Amino acid sequence: MNMPDPQVMTNAWIAQMNDPNLWKAWFNAVPEAPVNPIAAVLQDAGANIKPEVLDRLKSEYMGKLGALWADFLAGKTPQLADRRFAAPAWRENPLSAYNAASYLLNGEFLMALAESVEATARQKQKIRFAVQQLIDAMSPANFLATNPEAQQKVIESKGESLTKGLSNMLADMQKGRISQSDESAFEVGSNVATTPGTVVFENNLFQLIQYTPTTPAVHQRPLLMMPPCINKFYILDLQPENSLVRYAVEQGNTVFLMSWRNPDKSMGQLTWDDYIEQGAIEAVRVTREISGQDKLNVFGFCVGGTIAATALAVLKARGESPAASLTLLTTLLDFSDTGVLDVFIDEEQVGRREKALAKGGLLPGSDLASTFSSLRPNDLIWNYVQSNYLKGNEPPAFDLLYWNADSTGLPGPMFCWYLRNTYLENSLCVPGKLTVAGAKVDLSSIDVPTFVFGSREDHIVPWGAAYASTALLNTKKPQQNRFILGASGHIAGVINPASKKKRSYWSNVAAKPAKGAKAKTLSADDWFSGATEHPGSWWPEWAGFLAEHGGDDVKAPAKPGSRRYKAIEPAPGRYVKVRAEKA
Repeated sequence: MNMPDPQVMTNAWIAQMNDPNLWKAWFNAVPEAPVNPIAAVLQDAGANIKPEVLDRLKSEYMGKLGALWADFLAGKTPQLADRRFAAPAWRENPLSAYNAASYLLNGEFLMALAESVEATARQKQKIRFAVQQLIDAMSPANFLATNPEAQQKVIESKGESLTKGLSNMLADMQKGRISQSDESAFEVGSNVATTPGTVVFENNLFQLIQYTPTTPAVHQRPLLMMPPCINKFYILDLQPENSLVRYAVEQGNTVFLMSWRNPDKSMGQLTWDDYIEQGAIEAVRVTREISGQDKLNVFGFCVGGTIAATALAVLKARGESPAASLTLLTTLLDFSDTGVLDVFIDEEQVGRREKALAKGGLLPGSDLASTFSSLRPNDLIWNYVQSNYLKGNEPPAFDLLYWNADSTGLPGPMFCWYLRNTYLENSLCVPGKLTVAGAKVDLSSIDVPTFVFGSREDHIVPWGAAYASTALLNTKKPQQNRFILGASGHIAGVINPASKKKRSYWSNVAAKPAKGAKAKTLSADDWFSGATEHPGSWWPEWAGFLAEHGGDDVKAPAKPGSRRYKAIEPAPGRYVKVRAEKA
């Protein structure tokens, strides 16, 4: 077998890696990646790699490539410590094993180059992200010509897998997205979003669902849940065994939940103020009126938490205090640390969105879905390219991935305001800096006990950023606040049913300031160093918190709504079933 000389390969590879024009070409070809991040650093910022560092990286790379080549000639199969190449077919074919090992080595070299570029921290983060996107996309597992598993299946199926894979790809092209789950296996209201309840109010922005009690007595104060408007609410109500909504009902809470409307073109002018005034504040008003209670337990998840906290601050500025407690799950209020999403946020990118959308129009749900998929491309993109297209497999039925594909759009003005004032300028946490719905926003005015939850492996809301909310809220009585850290990520950390007894969570009771003490919050690292790990779900901790602030137990409501707010339709309602409009 004729193979190229490793020294020739090394010199050619390094020459390419040092060509700024190649960086430009690569990143111009990736529409969702940050705009020319490496070219911008090398060309505009005058950044470079120190010659001695580059020489060292070259030497290390050449040494490893030479050793790999020697092993190949000696018939020694390289170790492939990467799950993408775990199947026996990669090791059984020496050329495939060498190809995979070369790819891993080249990826390692690329990342070492990215780490060595002289640039600001923000620029380096963008470089790392963009280079990793390139490396993941170029995996030999992603191409039929270099994937021995897929080739083997073509032979075994006599070409049927190739035909089926092409069919799957064409079907996805029609849908405009990669299928991650067998979508025919689920139907909203049939086997997901099935907790019994009734829509008791609706306007142009949301429907309000009141869930049917399952206990003879309930806490006096109802629970109002505000899910994110960038996803469908039923992540909180997937199936009975993993439904946070059902669990809250079973714990004796009268649960109301906002089901945001998936916007169409008629809603293209709506603003952040509209989502606060006509959305969250209206939901608070109606829930109070139906329940006959002056105080509510308010809940927000992700962006829903940002909306909930903003609404409560606006109401406080108007002299109203409708909350008995506040729960925030994986929520950002202080946007100092936005994790990997920071690569999509700079003046140029936000300005581009504002130019396109600030005066009206919709941000397509597909844009948001593509952005979040790009944060975990091997799991959410290339895994399905390999399975669905190269191998012709049908995706399995998985409720969470069905929900993940059920995307939502956003009104352009609302989205642009949110991007600039939170992610880009981090103004929400500065008392009085922002005016929302005619009121100056001061999060520190929210003076109610607050339950804050973060997920330890969350790549969207880093847990330290979630923890930062404890220093912003209820500052006069911080001992009333509670922070819980869960295992896993942004979704799996939240949806961790108590009945499953999986994973774990951390608490730190000793971190609470003494009663009456001046507000003082430990750093996230100090909090964790003194925290205690507990097996199982954090849900019972939250249920206990709600019970503390739920008031007396009273007889459960006999029927939903009230004389003024009558039943409109059964849960989950119409709004959640509307699919996002295509761009």
